[in-house]
Amino acid sequence: MDSTSWTAIYPEIVLLVMACVILLVDLMVRSRERTATYGLTIATLLVLALLFGLNAGTGQTAYGFNKMVVSDPMGNWLKCFATLAMIGTLVYGRGYAADRQMLKHGGELFTLSLFALLGIYVMISGTNFLVIYLGLELLTLSSYALVALRRDHAPSTEAAMKYFVLGALASGFLLYGLSMLYGATGSLDIATVLQAVNTGQIKHQVLVFGVVFVVSGLAFKLGVVPFHMWVPDVYQGAPTAVTALIGGAPKLAAFAICMRLLVEGLLPLAIDWQPMLALLAVSSLLVGNLAAIAQTNIKRMLAFSTIAQMGFVLLGLMSGVVGGNSQLNAANAYSSAMFYAVSYVLTAIAAFGVVMLLAREGFESEEITDFAGLNQRSPLYAGVMAVCLFSMAGIPPMVGFHAKLGVLQALVNVGQTWGVVLAVYAVLMSLVGAFYYLRVVKVMYFDSPLTATTVVAGLDVRVVLSINGALVLLLGLMPGPLLKTCADAIVLTLAG
Repeated sequence: MDSTSWTAIYPEIVLLVMACVILLVDLMVRSRERTATYGLTIATLLVLALLFGLNAGTGQTAYGFNKMVVSDPMGNWLKCFATLAMIGTLVYGRGYAADRQMLKHGGELFTLSLFALLGIYVMISGTNFLVIYLGLELLTLSSYALVALRRDHAPSTEAAMKYFVLGALASGFLLYGLSMLYGATGSLDIATVLQAVNTGQIKHQVLVFGVVFVVSGLAFKLGVVPFHMWVPDVYQGAPTAVTALIGGAPKLAAFAICMRLLVEGLLPLAIDWQPMLALLAVSSLLVGNLAAIAQTNIKRMLAFSTIAQMGFVLLGLMSGVVGGNSQLNAANAYSSAMFYAVSYVLTAIAAFGVVMLLAREGFESEEITDFAGLNQRSPLYAGVMAVCLFSMAGIPPMVGFHAKLGVLQALVNVGQTWGVVLAVYAVLMSLVGAFYYLRVVKVMYFDSPLTATTVVAGLDVRVVLSINGALVLLLGLMPGPLLKTCADAIVLTLAG
C-alpha cells in the first residue's frame, strides 16, 4: 500500500480519530451545553474544511487503495461545503438541543454528527460499489439514531421508526441494483464497470434491470417522488437540529453518488436512466410544490419544498447527455446541478436555523403562524428568513435565482424540444412554489405578533447566521466565483 493511498484519505482519518477523541472527552464534560465537546467539534470541522479547500485548490486527482477511493476536485469541494454545512447546523442546534435535554446525558448530537459526516465523506470519495454502500450505511445509521435522540418525545421516536423501515427498504433497492451490475460486468469498480458497459457485449436487459433499482435507491436518498414518503414525516417529527442536519450536508453526498454511479459508471446507459430522472423530476416538482401549499407546519412545508428543489437537481443531472453525445452539454449540466445542490444546502440550513431560534424551552415554533410579526420582534432574523425564502423561490438577486437559471439554461442548451418543454414546466412549477414562500414572508412582515417574547441567541449563532444569510445574498449578486468553482471541479473530475 503506497503513500498515495493515505494521502487520498488523510482528512477522513483525521475526522475518525477526532470523533473517537471527542467521544472520550465528552465522558468528562459536565456542562449543560457540552461546551468542551462543542468547541472541539467545531475546531475539528474548521480544520477539515480548510484541508479540503486546500486539496480542491490544487485541482489534482489522487486514487488510493487500489482505486477504491478518489480525492478529486469535485469530491474535495463537496466535502468542504458539507463540512461548512455541518458547522452551521451544530452552531444553530446546540442551544435548541440543550433546552430539550438532548445534551443532558451526553454529547451524542456532536459525535453522531461527526460519524454521519464521515459517512458523507466516504460516499463522496467512493469509486467502488462496496465503499459507496458502506459510506451510505454509516450516514443512514447515524441519522436514524439522531432522529430518535430526543428519547422522551413520541413524534421523534415515530419518525425514527419510519425513517429506519423505509431507509432499509431503499438500501435494499440500491444494493440489489449494484449486485445486478456486478453480476453483469464482473466488477465492483466504477471505472471497470464503465469499460465493460462500453464493450457492448453485456446483455442490455440485465444492465437496465440493475439501473432501475440503483436509480430507485438514489431517488430515496434524494427524497424525490415517488420515494418521498419519509421526507415530510421525518422532517416534522425529528428535533429541528436533526432536521437541519438531514436536510443539509447529506444532499451533497446524494448528488455525489449520482455523479459517481450514473455519470462516471453508467454513462453509456444514459438513454435508459435519463427518462427515469426526467419522470422523477417532473413528479417531484408537481407533488412537492402543490403539497407544500396545503401545509401549516413550516418544517413540513420545507420538507415538500426540498422534494421540489431536488427535482431541479435531477433536471440538471439528466441534461448532460444530448442524443447519445456526452461531450456537448456535460460540463454545463453537471456543474449547474452541483451549484444548485450547494446553494440549496446553504439556504436550507439558514432557514432551519431561524426556526430553531424561535423555539423556546417547552415550545416548538413550528407553525407558520408562529412567525407572525417576526420583523417587529427581530428584524435581523426576519431578514435572514426572508432572504432564504426568496432564494428558494428563485427570486433575484438571491443565489437561488442563479441556481434555477443555470439548470434552465442547461435544459435549453440540449437543443431538443423536450429540453425546452421541461424548462417551461420547471418555470411554471417555480411560480406555484413562490406562493407558499411568499406567504411566510407576508406573515413575518404584515401580521401582528402573537407574542412579545424577544428572540435570544448566543454570539456564535448570531455571527454564523448573519454570515449565512449574507452569503445567500452575496452569492446571488456575485455568483461568478461559486459558478466557476463548480464548473472547474466538474471539468477536472470528468477529465481525470
